This record gives sequence, C-alpha cells and structure tokens, in this order.
Amino acid sequence: MPAPARISERGRWRVETFTELDSTNRYLLDAARSGQSDGLVVVADVQTAGRGRLDRTWEAPPGSSLLVSVLLRASSPPAPPACVVMAAGLALAEAVAEVAGVAPALKWPNDLVVGDRKLAGLLAETDDDALVVGAGCNVNWPEFPPELSATATACNLEAGRAVDRDALLDAYLDALDRRLGAGDAVVADYRAQLATLGRKVRVQQIRGDDLVGTATAVTDDGALVVRDDAGIDHTITTADVIHLR
Repeated sequence: MPAPARISERGRWRVETFTELDSTNRYLLDAARSGQSDGLVVVADVQTAGRGRLDRTWEAPPGSSLLVSVLLRASSPPAPPACVVMAAGLALAEAVAEVAGVAPALKWPNDLVVGDRKLAGLLAETDDDALVVGAGCNVNWPEFPPELSATATACNLEAGRAVDRDALLDAYLDALDRRLGAGDAVVADYRAQLATLGRKVRVQQIRGDDLVGTATAVTDDGALVVRDDAGIDHTITTADVIHLR
C-alpha cells in the first residue's frame, strides 16, 4: 500500500491523506481485510479509479473534490448499513451548509443535490464485519464540461466563493460522529431532507422496465416506496431514480 502524505487525528477518527489513490473505498476494504480497526479515514486529492453506484466511474480533477472514505466495524455502527449511509448523507449535507453556506437536499438513494443538480454522492461497501462509506463531493470546480453542466454543481459555484476543503472534511467527520449516535432520529431526519419524497420520479431498475410514479415513503431500512399511476405501491431497494418535472 502507498504511504500517506499526511496523518492526523480528529476525535474518534484517524485520518490518512494521500496525493493519489486508485479508490479510497478500495484502499479501506483492503485495510479492513488486513485487520485495521474502526475509525480509519482515507482522503485522496485525486482518484484514478474512483467508483460510484452500480460500478460507475467517478472522475474529478486533482484537488477539486472531497474524496473521503470511512471504515466502520460491525460493533461500532449503532444501526444497519442503510441507516449508516443515511447518517453519512445527513452529515455531509450539514457540513456543506456549515462551511459553504449552501443547504443541499438529499436525493434517494445516496446523492446530495442543489435543485436537481448533483453536488455529491455516497457509496457503501461491506466485507465481513467491515462497512466502508465513501463520499465524493464537488468542492472547487472552475466549471463543468458541457455534458455535465446542466446536471452537476459544486460548493464554490453555489456559494460564489472558494470553499475550504479541509474545513469541509473536519465538519463532515464531526457531524458523522454525532449522526452515528443519533439512533432513530437519523431515519426521521433523512426523510425530512429527502427531496425525492412527493416527487414524480422515473425508476430505472437493473432488471425490468422503468417505473414511473410518485415517491411516497422511505422504509426504516432505506427502501423507496413508489406509487404508480394505477395506485400500486412498489418497494425499491436498488435502482437509479430521476426526478421528473
């Protein structure tokens, strides 16, 4: 494994910062298999093989984004993995509001959005008793390529100023620590900040036809309930969701 450029501590977290990694999630999964304990955090200035949901690639110019993954062990999260991801989404939204002065909403299952433009995404992966939660948040981008300009945004573009990436990381880790200890309030707060609820959506399923309907609820374990035009409820656990106007 490459050596970190910087090592620091923040509360329960031990933070290793790298100039470059292939994937912060991959690094932590390997570290977990080697016996690393709960609370290790890995940050990279750039990822050469970053991944999003459904094995999509995640690319960002060096230093433009907060690319961070957190290792949790089964004995440490007080909630199922889906609730831990909810806690991470809430924590990142709280950190962006605190540091950038921008209040993003959540989009099911694991994005942060401003309007309908994506600001950040999260990816959780498990291996035995290890849970790794990765986050990629656009922090300081000069602009987006034409194919992304209508669907993506960054903290600096919304705030109208440069945003301190290290301060955002600190705020995120502090908020995540609080959220992980919040119990049932996590699900309630997630529902309250979820822009998907009440929206007309298109659900792009891995298998089967697309489903169009209204997002009506989120279950306690994080599934989305979509009611189609015939009034039939569908419980969605894994899919892409598009907000329709």
